[in-house]
Amino acid sequence: MAGGSNVRLAEDTISQRELEALAQWLTGGPQLTKGPLTLEFEQKFAQTVGSSHAVFVNSGSSANLLAASAALQSGRLRNNRVLCPAVSWVTTVTPFFQLGFDVELVDAHPGNLGLDLEDLEQRIIDFDPATLILVHVLGHANDMDAIVSLCQKYDVLLVEDTCEALGTSRSDGKWLGTLGEMGTFSFYYGHHISTIEGGMVVTDDTDLYQLMLSIRSHGWSRDLDPKTRSSLQKQWAVDDFSNFYTFYNDGFNLRPTDLQAKLGLSQLGKIETIRTARRDNFQTYANLLPSFWCQASEASLLSSFAYGTFVTDRTKLAGVLAENGIESRPLLCGNLGRHPFWLKRKSAFVGEMADFVHNHGIYFPNHALLNDEQIRRICSLVSDAAEPIYPVKK
Repeated sequence: MAGGSNVRLAEDTISQRELEALAQWLTGGPQLTKGPLTLEFEQKFAQTVGSSHAVFVNSGSSANLLAASAALQSGRLRNNRVLCPAVSWVTTVTPFFQLGFDVELVDAHPGNLGLDLEDLEQRIIDFDPATLILVHVLGHANDMDAIVSLCQKYDVLLVEDTCEALGTSRSDGKWLGTLGEMGTFSFYYGHHISTIEGGMVVTDDTDLYQLMLSIRSHGWSRDLDPKTRSSLQKQWAVDDFSNFYTFYNDGFNLRPTDLQAKLGLSQLGKIETIRTARRDNFQTYANLLPSFWCQASEASLLSSFAYGTFVTDRTKLAGVLAENGIESRPLLCGNLGRHPFWLKRKSAFVGEMADFVHNHGIYFPNHALLNDEQIRRICSLVSDAAEPIYPVKK
């Protein structure tokens, strides 16, 4: 290492105090699998983000799988066609393939890296999807008012993948993840809060909520409210004893543990500190890299996941940063329509902005424990070692 301390992409948000509290809790012989703490965490998380219901699962990827399965089994979809963002994460897209959807991609917006509105509407017209999932890339908001309006106009069920954007809020006070029919979150180590592994789906729709509770646990009814459970038993003529092992939906085992929920409850108390620190770090980066492209979106508070930009030779820059103990990564997956998993099924997706991200995108660390000195060191190296490049697409 050429000098200075290592700067990692993420630092553990779970403190020593939390670990000690968890160890003490374990000695009391609590229920470890999904139990009362899971219910408490779900309720408090829903209240925190401003949603009516929340379903805790074992990962953010499982949250996307659960949302996709609930959409499919809800009976609301006129077809099995879905639009997904080309610039996103692999498990935003693959659950839909795995569940038999016909999947097409949408190009990225040159400013916020979410969905390009012009491309989105044209693909809705041409492809006629019943479902749309979007990603709030690196914590930045899509143009949600326009997208919600398009979904209402064309009768499209909207899912928000908010795994990188926990805590980003709009001027109307709403948090990202609460504007579609369902919103998904991740609590992986490198995300805003951590339950080691874990994820959440939120919704204001009680029927979707009950359906997801069933799908999460094998498709049975024992987690449902009494009225819904009784209605299913009556519909299918199932007695109380048989109902223990009666499966009403195509289910999985996506359940979390109460150990994870215990951590989640303590992590919720840190969200305000974390989201404001990530916002401030993003602004410091932007101020120190004025000649480089800067991601932009409308948000009253940007809970930034990482700082992304574009350079002519990102491999060279990544090497320089690594030599100095600084981690960096490609800007998400670039264009998912150029990855092997996609090419095994379909022809390559050509998107002007998605391809630009694929070839030139890179992001740098942003987490709540990052300090100004570390950001200044990163920005100095970037300025010295990299040549900025801007997308042509307007």
